[in-house]
Amino acid sequence: MSATIMFDLDGTLVDSLPDLAAAVNRMLQDAGVAPLSQGTVKQFVGNGLPKLVERVIRHCDLPLNRHAELSRLTLAHYNAASSDKTAVYPGVPQALDQLRQMGCVLGVCTNKPEAPARHVLEALDLAHHFDAVLGGDSLHTRKPDPALLEASFDAVRSSGLRLFVGDSEVDAETAQRTQVPFLLFTNGYRKSPVAEIPHTASYRDTSTLPALVTEVLQKVGQTT
Repeated sequence: MSATIMFDLDGTLVDSLPDLAAAVNRMLQDAGVAPLSQGTVKQFVGNGLPKLVERVIRHCDLPLNRHAELSRLTLAHYNAASSDKTAVYPGVPQALDQLRQMGCVLGVCTNKPEAPARHVLEALDLAHHFDAVLGGDSLHTRKPDPALLEASFDAVRSSGLRLFVGDSEVDAETAQRTQVPFLLFTNGYRKSPVAEIPHTASYRDTSTLPALVTEVLQKVGQTT
C-alpha cells in the first residue's frame, strides 16, 4: 500500500530554533529591548512567524500596534540568515530516501513562510525529496486550519493513504481536523506531554520512521 506523506518542517525535519531566536533577538535589539533566551523563544514557536512575533511583543510588553512593523523586521532578519545555524535532525535524509524507495510521495506543509522554507530545504540538501512545499503564506490561512494541509495533499500526486508527520500540538490538531493519521516526532518543539497530544503513533528517532509508516499502513489495510 502506498502513501502520501506531508511533513511539518521546524521541529520535525530540522532544528531551526537557533536561527529563529537570532532573528527575534536582532529585531529586539533594533527595538531597544534585551534579548530572549532560546528556551523562551521556543515557547512561542508553532503558529507561524506573525504569531511568534505577537507572543514576543506580549512577553516584552511592547505595543501591539507595532506588530506589523516588527513582523516585517523579524522576517527580514530571518531571511538574511535562515539556515546559518539550522541543522537537520539525525536520520532525516536516510529516512526520506527510504520512504521514497518505498514509493511514498512526500511534501512539506509548514507555517514558516514559503520562501524561507524552500531556502532552508535547499541549503540543507533536503529539497529534492519533496514534490510540494507549502508555507504559512501560501494561502490566506495557516495550520491548524486544515485548508493548508488539504492544499498540500492536492499539490502532489496524492495516492494511497494520506499521513501527516509533525512535532507539535498545532500539527496534531491539523491532522485531526483533516482526518488523517498523525505521526508525532517527540523530540521537536511540543509543549505538552506526549500522552496529551493526539497521535496515531510516535517516534523519537527518525531512522525508525519508515518502519513506523509501514506499520501504520499495514494496520490501516487490515481495517479497510
